[in-house]
Amino acid sequence: MSKKGSVFGNLRQLDGYAKTLDDFRVKTTTGASVTLISALIILSLVCSELIAYTTSTWRPSLVVDKSRKEKMPINFNITFPSMPCHILNIDIMDETGEHSSGYSQDITKVRLDLSGKEIELGETVSLGDPSKGVTKALQSQNECGSCYGAKSLRENGCCNTCQEVREAYVKMGWGMVNVDIIDQCIAEGWKDRVEKRSNEGCNVHGHLLVNKVRGNFHFAPGDAFQANNMHVHDLKEFSKGAPDGHKFDLTHIIHKLKFGPDAKDETEAILAVTDALAGTKKDANQGKYIYIYLYYYFIFFLKKKSVYMCIARVVYQYFLKIVSTQLRPISGIPTFTNQYSVTQNESPLKEGVSGLPGVFFNMDISPMQITYKETRKSFGSFVTGVLAIIGGVFTVAGLFDRVVYRAEKAYKKKVEMGKTL
Repeated sequence: MSKKGSVFGNLRQLDGYAKTLDDFRVKTTTGASVTLISALIILSLVCSELIAYTTSTWRPSLVVDKSRKEKMPINFNITFPSMPCHILNIDIMDETGEHSSGYSQDITKVRLDLSGKEIELGETVSLGDPSKGVTKALQSQNECGSCYGAKSLRENGCCNTCQEVREAYVKMGWGMVNVDIIDQCIAEGWKDRVEKRSNEGCNVHGHLLVNKVRGNFHFAPGDAFQANNMHVHDLKEFSKGAPDGHKFDLTHIIHKLKFGPDAKDETEAILAVTDALAGTKKDANQGKYIYIYLYYYFIFFLKKKSVYMCIARVVYQYFLKIVSTQLRPISGIPTFTNQYSVTQNESPLKEGVSGLPGVFFNMDISPMQITYKETRKSFGSFVTGVLAIIGGVFTVAGLFDRVVYRAEKAYKKKVEMGKTL
């Protein structure tokens, strides 16, 4: 023990935690119960604090999007069970005036049978490929195929395949040629080949690069061309239907539609906003359209054909509000993607009413960018929280035990004095 008047003796006077002698301490059953309950509460709260410390959170912030001049990639995978690949085309257009008809770069079309299985693996979908033999025959004879009044896309001014004649007509805005009178198409057996593929579906997947401005891209039947400054599709083959009599329709399943780089490590929560249309299925022969068909079939039998055409000619529109999004994890490279909300609309085109049946994705790009930054509590905050839990619980428990002890003591004193009822 330090002597009185020494340095340590004077320092002892600053002790804020004065101790009582063990002889003056009273241990009770109530105090033990309060201690055990307090320990359990402290343990559970410390565990929750530990979970909060190890779990990260994403904090959003809104800034102006500075990447408006960059191209935006679109990754998609869509299946059309009742639409052959050779009829289906993709067009892109936006407010800047850029217009791409029959876009095919970085896009793959996979032919499907009626059960949805892939057929003829490894075969290229391009309709011009089977004409290699005709091309060689013409070249061997040093002949130049006629373009039938259209301007050839080749430098030599020739159209040696049926596909080249078709493309030349589309570029001239003349619509599609009659393959029954075109020598190249007859030699290639174009009509027979198309008829054989009429009972097929098509899976279209790949990616597009578009300007970050308002616009749309759509999937529509028939080859597209410009006529009188209007975007027109040749719907003859689509309206005619298959040789066996069944009609083509735009029933489709959206497996994936994402705007931005296709990251592989995205969580389900992120995919819910970056791939909101995944799993969407639209059936042209269900719902209100088939109800109208049945109604007219039983009440007005003569209307059967016209109403069926209404079912096949449906315009599906998806209005997309796209917002640029940046994900900044604690460790790793930031990810740039886009989240979007969607409003869907579908409407049948009545017979005699002009309109283009198809699946349209109308894009509206927001000028703002949302940045999600991953954060986590610091170790200092974790320690502070743990100490606050221990100190707070023991303080409250001590007050509670003191109140109970004094109440119990007062009750026993009254019992001894015979003042209880």
